[in-house]
Amino acid sequence: MGQPTPATDDGWWRSAVIYQVYVRSFADGDGDGTGDLAGVRARLPYLAELGVDALWFNPWYRSPMKDGGYDVADYRAVDPAFGTLAEAEKLIAEARELGIRTIVDIVPNHVSDQHPWFRAALAGGPERELFHFRPGRGEHGELPPNDWQSEFGGPAWTRLPDGDWYLHLFAPEQPDLNWAHPAVRQEHEDILRFWFERGVAGVRIDSAALLAKDPALPDFTEGHDPHPYVDRDELHDVYRAWRAVADEYGAVFVGEVWLPDTERFARYLRPDELHTAFNFSFMTCPWDAARLRTSIDDTLAEHAPVGAPATWVLCNHDVTRTVTRYGRADTGFDFATKAFGTPTDLELGTRRARAAALLSLALPGAVYVYQGEELGLPEADIPLDRIEDPMHARSGGTDPGRDGCRVPLPWAAGEPHAGFGGEPWLPQPDGWAAYAADRQAEDPASMLRLYREAIRLRPEFGDGPLTWLPAPDGVLAFARADALCVVNLADAPVDLPAHSAPLLASGPLDTAGRLPGDTAVWLRA
Repeated sequence: MGQPTPATDDGWWRSAVIYQVYVRSFADGDGDGTGDLAGVRARLPYLAELGVDALWFNPWYRSPMKDGGYDVADYRAVDPAFGTLAEAEKLIAEARELGIRTIVDIVPNHVSDQHPWFRAALAGGPERELFHFRPGRGEHGELPPNDWQSEFGGPAWTRLPDGDWYLHLFAPEQPDLNWAHPAVRQEHEDILRFWFERGVAGVRIDSAALLAKDPALPDFTEGHDPHPYVDRDELHDVYRAWRAVADEYGAVFVGEVWLPDTERFARYLRPDELHTAFNFSFMTCPWDAARLRTSIDDTLAEHAPVGAPATWVLCNHDVTRTVTRYGRADTGFDFATKAFGTPTDLELGTRRARAAALLSLALPGAVYVYQGEELGLPEADIPLDRIEDPMHARSGGTDPGRDGCRVPLPWAAGEPHAGFGGEPWLPQPDGWAAYAADRQAEDPASMLRLYREAIRLRPEFGDGPLTWLPAPDGVLAFARADALCVVNLADAPVDLPAHSAPLLASGPLDTAGRLPGDTAVWLRA
């Protein structure tokens, strides 16, 4: 293929609306029940009409799919279930013609156990140095080398027939790479160039703070400082080298960085490292005005010293869908069930999710929209015999897994499988067709129409800072440029501030023109 013109970094990412595509569940173009690149290409007009600036694709690379594609066997090949490399190149180009950029996912912490490096390592080759192999402890080496636990439950070590153990912070099929080895660093810089040369405008970095490990691999103890594998100082050299590569192409990075220390978090966003990072405090905050305001203030404050834009997201492929979360009582976020409190009702959750959409889209910075959020999809209950997420099995069934937010999208109410394509790889719930995009496109009051209009009107808020306005308890009100956003999280309706004209509301005002509870409105000042 001829090299396309590299993307130009004109700062588009600082205020972009970025749509997350989980390819396997987006649209099935060949009728086999699995979403694919052909399905995405066919739906590009839908995405253009939605008004998004970029698409972030979860991994589409060749993979055994033991963890939804986050177990990568070959970064330079598209998995046959999704299509071909040539189709990916066409998709990148066709999206760009519509003004939509492409962001791909890179998973640097680990690879698949089917990756050529790991298979060679198992055969006893020098590739063992590219991973973390260690002898076990105990009289006969029968105990793991240390006490580290997998993010998916159970020990972070698996023993091989030859007696050695290898490290995997996630599933056993995802061996961790040794980032102290120069070949690992060089390979990933080459992978970045491979995709940048195909017109990719950015890269999302999975588990971005986990790559570097204490070479001694010590036992983990609470309060261990520095942490043996989270947010280690040597990791920043990796991202400085990556930034130099990205700058050659005008490309950008967004990191998945879960850190409670705001100063340590901001270090990843220095001018010579990552451009942006996901904001998880906002996503995991319950529907509470004071706590949301604190999250917003803290987010903006931690980004300010490094001049990086904030990012806002309500949901992603790892978290219970917004409608279901916000339809539950406020008892705090539970990372085991990825939800808030106990179930209440979807009507409440939908009303809050509509208001939350206007809140997030009015804030300064970039916004990520997970596929199906614009349709108001709830979390789906997956039959136990159909759950594929390894988190469920590794937890002994106590973790429900993440498949409930990954159910294939409904496109056409009157077609089999709600227009997704063939019989979906995950079952769609009864009544799923009621959320179909074609039906919502005709309904002015639908979630889809709300998202389209909100994205269209978002420029009214300009590029400037946020100024909080006086507001009653339970109400968030702020101004940006010539627009106001008011969100009523209380039960009683409230009067609107002075304004020249209404722009958009998440639900109807009451008969006195007041803003009801769990409702948001945009106003022109």
